[in-house]
Amino acid sequence: MATRVAKRKFWESYKDDDLLELRFCDLDLNITNSRVEPFIQQLYKELAKKNLKFKPHVWISAEWFSPDGVPGLAIPFFLIHDRLMKLEKKMVFEVEGGSDTTMMRLLRHEAGHAIDNGYRLRKSRKRQNVFGLSSTPYPDEYSPRAYSRKYVVNLDSWYAQAHPDEDWAETFAVWLNPKSNWKRRYKNWPALEKLLMVDELMGSISGRRPFVQNNEKPSDITKSRLKLKTFYRQRREKLGLDAPFYLDPLLIRLFSADSSFQKNKTASSFIRQERKFICRQVGRWTGQYQYTINSMLEEMITSCQEKKLRLKTSERQTRIDLIGMLTAQTMNYLMSGHHKVPM
Repeated sequence: MATRVAKRKFWESYKDDDLLELRFCDLDLNITNSRVEPFIQQLYKELAKKNLKFKPHVWISAEWFSPDGVPGLAIPFFLIHDRLMKLEKKMVFEVEGGSDTTMMRLLRHEAGHAIDNGYRLRKSRKRQNVFGLSSTPYPDEYSPRAYSRKYVVNLDSWYAQAHPDEDWAETFAVWLNPKSNWKRRYKNWPALEKLLMVDELMGSISGRRPFVQNNEKPSDITKSRLKLKTFYRQRREKLGLDAPFYLDPLLIRLFSADSSFQKNKTASSFIRQERKFICRQVGRWTGQYQYTINSMLEEMITSCQEKKLRLKTSERQTRIDLIGMLTAQTMNYLMSGHHKVPM
C-alpha cells in the first residue's frame, strides 16, 4: 500500500540508545501523511462500501484498543514510522500490525469495537443471544480450541474465543473484509450464524449516523513526557522478556555459543527451518495442537537469538534431539497451564 511523503524526523538516524532517551512528546507524531494513513483511509472505504455512515476517529497511543463508550480507536505509536517499528522489533521481538495484512486485520477488529460503541449494539437482544453478554468478566487468560468452528479466524491465537466482545469484533472484521468471501468460507460452520447476525445488524443501521458522537482520545501518547526507555523497561517487565526462559538450560545443552562453532548454522534459523516438521512430529506423538508446540518454538527462537546459539552436532542429530526434548517438554508445558493465552 502506498505511503504518502512525510517530512523527515530529526531522530530518524538516531541510534537506539539515543532514540530511547527521547520523550514521546519529542517525537512529534501525527497520523496525517504517516505510513498508517493509507490504511485508515482503506478502512473508511470499506465501511462506506457497506453503506455505513461511520468513520471512527483514530489517535496515537501505546497499544491497539477501542475504549468503552468511544466510537474511535487507538493505534500504537511505533506503527507511525519505520524507525519506530525497527525499535519496537528490537525491544519486544515483534511488531503488532507491522505488515499490510495484519494492519488491516487489526483496524477492522478495533473498528468492530468502535461501531459497537457508536451504535450501542451490545444492547441488542439478538446480538446478546448470539454472541453473549458484554458484561461477562474478561479472563486473565484463555485456552483456545484451535479447530472449533464456532468462531471465525481473523487475528492470531483464535482471539474470538477470548470474550463475547472479542468474538463480536473478530466476526465484524471478517464480515467487513472485502476479500473474506465469508459466506463460502464459513459455509456449514456454526460461526456462519454470527456472520449473518452481523450482516443483519449492519443492515439495520445502514445509512444512519451513530448515536454516540464524541472525539475523546483516552491515553493519547503524543503529549506524554515519558521517555521511551522508561516505557520499554516497564513493557519488557510486564511481558516477562527479561526473565530467564525456563528451557534455557536445555537449549544451552543442545546448542552452543562457543566460538569454535561460529561457522555452524544458528540455532534460531535451524528451528525456523524445521518448524513445520517438528510441529507435525511432536503433535502426532503428544496428541496436542500445533498451536501449543509452535508457541514453545517461538520462545525458543527468541532465546536462541539472544544467546547467539549455534548447532554443535549434525542437523540430523540436532533434529532428533530437539524433537525428543520438545516432546517431553510439551507434556510439562501443558500440565503447568502455560499453553493458555494471556489477555
